[in-house]
Amino acid sequence: MKNTDAVDSYKETQIKTATPGKLVIMLYEGAVKFINLALERMNDKHTGYEKVSNYIIKAQDIVTELMVSLDFDKGGQIAKNLFGLYLYMNRRLIEANIQKDTGILAEIKKLLTELRTAWIQASQKTQNDGVRAAAGSINIAG
Repeated sequence: MKNTDAVDSYKETQIKTATPGKLVIMLYEGAVKFINLALERMNDKHTGYEKVSNYIIKAQDIVTELMVSLDFDKGGQIAKNLFGLYLYMNRRLIEANIQKDTGILAEIKKLLTELRTAWIQASQKTQNDGVRAAAGSINIAG
């Protein structure tokens, strides 16, 4: 088995076994990674703008995936607010790609990083609440 096959297999297992909250965090991390790659390549005139464009498009694809995964029934106003924010991010990523604007990329990276942090905190709170609930339901008096 090639090393890349093992890495791909590991990534696939991570995705298949992740909680919904962890999947959202992974999407944010992926989008930030592609924005970072675009920012790095933008300063390197030898690689050309094609790679930059491809990285920005990959970040857009992830933001679009975040949009379509929203559950408006369960998410209510939060889902509506996130949808608007994701629309804004996609529009700005298009502008960044056309203009090759590092400032716009930095702005979107900051937004994604803040959302990622919020999801991590929410996931930890949910996990801690679940542990407390499970611990509270154990009857040790028998």
